[in-house]
Amino acid sequence: MAALRTDEPQLAVRAGVVHAPRLARVAALDGAAVPSLDPAGTVLVTGASGTLGGALARHLVTERGARRLLLTSRRGAEAAGAAELAAELTELGAEIHWAACDAADRTALAEVIASVPADHPLTAVIHAAGVLDDGTIESLTPERVAHVLRPKVDAAWNLHELTRDLDLSAFVLFSSAAGVFGNPGQGNYAAANTFLDALAQHRRAQGLPAVSLAWGLWEDEGGMAATLATADRQRMSRGSMGALSNAEGLALFDVSGLAGHAVLIPAALDIAALRAQSTAGVAPLLRGLIRTPVRRAAAGGGGGADEAASLAQRLAGMSAAERDRFLLNLVCGQVATVLGYGSAAAIEPGAAFKELGFDSLTAVELRNRLGAATGLRLPATLIFDYPTPDALADHLRAELPHGDGGGPSVFGELDRLEAALAVAADDSVTRSRITMRLQALLAKWNDAQDAAGDGGTDDHDLQSATDDELFDLLDDELGSS
Repeated sequence: MAALRTDEPQLAVRAGVVHAPRLARVAALDGAAVPSLDPAGTVLVTGASGTLGGALARHLVTERGARRLLLTSRRGAEAAGAAELAAELTELGAEIHWAACDAADRTALAEVIASVPADHPLTAVIHAAGVLDDGTIESLTPERVAHVLRPKVDAAWNLHELTRDLDLSAFVLFSSAAGVFGNPGQGNYAAANTFLDALAQHRRAQGLPAVSLAWGLWEDEGGMAATLATADRQRMSRGSMGALSNAEGLALFDVSGLAGHAVLIPAALDIAALRAQSTAGVAPLLRGLIRTPVRRAAAGGGGGADEAASLAQRLAGMSAAERDRFLLNLVCGQVATVLGYGSAAAIEPGAAFKELGFDSLTAVELRNRLGAATGLRLPATLIFDYPTPDALADHLRAELPHGDGGGPSVFGELDRLEAALAVAADDSVTRSRITMRLQALLAKWNDAQDAAGDGGTDDHDLQSATDDELFDLLDDELGSS
């Protein structure tokens, strides 16, 4: 039960031990130790007609020693730039063959593999094909899911089955960090790439070579990255992930075979930016990279609950007008961040979200960001139910505890008292008078608690209790155990 009260989105129980997923750095690898590819063998590359595929093909020839490439795409040699790439690599001493083949078509792929001559056997496979078709989960029809899964999943399985009995030195799957992080709007793409990650582990378990590279964003202006709108790139940047240059990506590709892992996530993560975020703002998956401690849920039910308690305390110390301004600024600030405006001041409180430029993906992101900031469970239809920043701020004010009932406002008064004590006159007479007043107030509070039947806790026991003992006490008092 304690595990279920954490803010972990995923947990696994193995042999009675609870595990949570965490990313970890791979130990530094020596690029000089990267082996060359067998110059007598053939390297098969799927999805080779894009700019990234072209960069990879050049790299295999110029840096990895490949002398025979079998490049496939739907259009093969008819694809834009295919003839120029072949001519360029031929001048470098490589033998290039293009094949127009849908790798998801098992029969067609089998024919391509069978065409590899015995004196230049297939020795390496690199599956780099893929397509995007992003949308919120409600819009992902079976056709849109199949459109994305086919070039990733079907093609990868065909490659696995058709080459499993060959003596391959490398079987590399180009996966995506979308399957690891669960990028908003990429449910179909995430599922397709998660299959590749699982396939790599399946092959390794069978003693076959495999590594799945769950790439972060590349600076690939002519490939899939070109389909990303400015808002998509800004969303990734806010998640502390930058773009890899071709040189960085290819260097990571080279050393990936030395790591000894079935799945790797080569990505440009900004660790400093992650450390600057609050605990609640950092995805649990990344906490191992920044050594962010995970607080026990008993201290507030998870990160979102901690944020809600903190916000409620702040609101409790405000007047009604101050609360209105604060919440409106919170909404406008998050809107500005999601849409890429300079500041909250750029957002007109009465403007409709649709007119401001929201789509389904940015609507979900705003809901998630406001949920994290307030600790509230907010609906996916938030901006449709409350179509302006003004209306949304009013909704948050109604949902958040802010002290009008008398309870939470006590914390605001205590905060002000603490601040006043910090600047109180530093003379013995004043200190003595303050101390006497505080002691008398505490005595009255304790008497009131005793009269209410809540005086069974020994203050001395609490003072000497460990953190875990205090958490357990709170669990019992709140009925959370």
